Amino acid sequence: MFWLGATRELMGCELEDLESVDTQVWLNQIHPEECNKIWEDFGKYLEKGENFQLEYRIMEANKNYIWVEEDVVCLKDENGNVNRVFGIIKDITERKLTEEKLKVSEEKYRSFIQKFDGIAFQLDENLFPEFMHGRVEEITGYSEKEFLSGQVLWLDLIHPDDKPLVIVDIERIQTSPYNLSRKLDFRILDKNGRKRWVHLRYHKFQEKDGGDDKYRGTIYDITERRIAEDTLKKIEAIRNKEIHHRIKNNLQVISSLLDLQAEKFNNRECIKDSEVLAAFKESQYRVMSIALIHEELHKSEERNTLNFSPYLERLVENLFRIYRIENVDVNLIMDVEKNIFFDMDTAVPLGMIVNELVSNSLKYAFPDRDKGIIQIKLSSKRTGHKLNDNRENVPGTSTRYTLAISDSGVGIPQEINFENPDTLGLQLVNVLVDQLDGEIELIKNRGTTFKIGFSVEPR
Repeated sequence: MFWLGATRELMGCELEDLESVDTQVWLNQIHPEECNKIWEDFGKYLEKGENFQLEYRIMEANKNYIWVEEDVVCLKDENGNVNRVFGIIKDITERKLTEEKLKVSEEKYRSFIQKFDGIAFQLDENLFPEFMHGRVEEITGYSEKEFLSGQVLWLDLIHPDDKPLVIVDIERIQTSPYNLSRKLDFRILDKNGRKRWVHLRYHKFQEKDGGDDKYRGTIYDITERRIAEDTLKKIEAIRNKEIHHRIKNNLQVISSLLDLQAEKFNNRECIKDSEVLAAFKESQYRVMSIALIHEELHKSEERNTLNFSPYLERLVENLFRIYRIENVDVNLIMDVEKNIFFDMDTAVPLGMIVNELVSNSLKYAFPDRDKGIIQIKLSSKRTGHKLNDNRENVPGTSTRYTLAISDSGVGIPQEINFENPDTLGLQLVNVLVDQLDGEIELIKNRGTTFKIGFSVEPR
């Protein structure tokens, strides 16, 4: 056998030593697990007279095994018989280790995808899928092949009511910085027309070569979670309705007790004309204004917010009925924006403010007059900016409200200091305005106008 090359580095033998021995020296260097097979393959190829290539492990000088690749050329005589072979052996250990690592990595990825509970995807610059792995068919009813071939488009699966939302989100990510993650919940219709909720999380990136934009992300089926959340919301809504109903009943009991107590004092001649009776009555009406809020919340479809417009109308109608003025025709003008919703923290103080100011107008604004006007105006305006979950400026999320209550009466007496009033009602109004973090302005021009401004942030 003839050897040429780096035999010491590969096999731990000098070139002249190998030239004087037979092929057994070469076979002894091959890993025991592969020796027999390599010799068998060697014999088969020689018998056929074909050139061939072998890969096997061989012992190097430090007794460790390395991977080699052997390319063999069969040389034939004039009769076509193999009389010599020429071969080249090269070290391919690094390549084999890399292949093994890649194989392990692919097996791990395959195992991950098989156990992955959603869909992993990558899209090209035109949002066409380059790969989709995971529970594609379980979630959508369509196969990966149908998406990758363009037979099925993801956008066509989106529920018609949610499609505008998704399109807007896609337009945003196309103009967003790289690697900024976006997330969105929406509905799809699977192959059988069943509605499913999915959670999408994805980001835009650019490959290392500076090529076109790519989009990568995950999709999870959250249908069961959304059904559970909706069920809990319905249960909570029922529970809240019951709570508001009980609070309303309890406040009505308190109002009735105040009314009974007032009747008790009314039967005493010595205090019949006292301010005690008026104080009891005013306290009773304040309680009823709060009870009315809970009554409206009990009837409302919303869980914790009150449609303030119908509540305001009922509250003012009750006040007009309570403070009916003999021989005076008071005309009520309501200019209230529809569908303004407040939570309890805003609705209660605002309702009590209206109660106090309208009551004052009915009691004191029209002495010795046969006509009068009380006007209530409530309007809103979107202002300000706020950061959303993706740290983007979203305009118009803060809402500014203006409540104006005016009358055409005689006006507030000059001796009353509105900044520091003596009357409990006006003191209460100032406290309630502070509670709303608002401001109040008193305008004395052909009557009296209270103008209150406050802002409400979304919750």
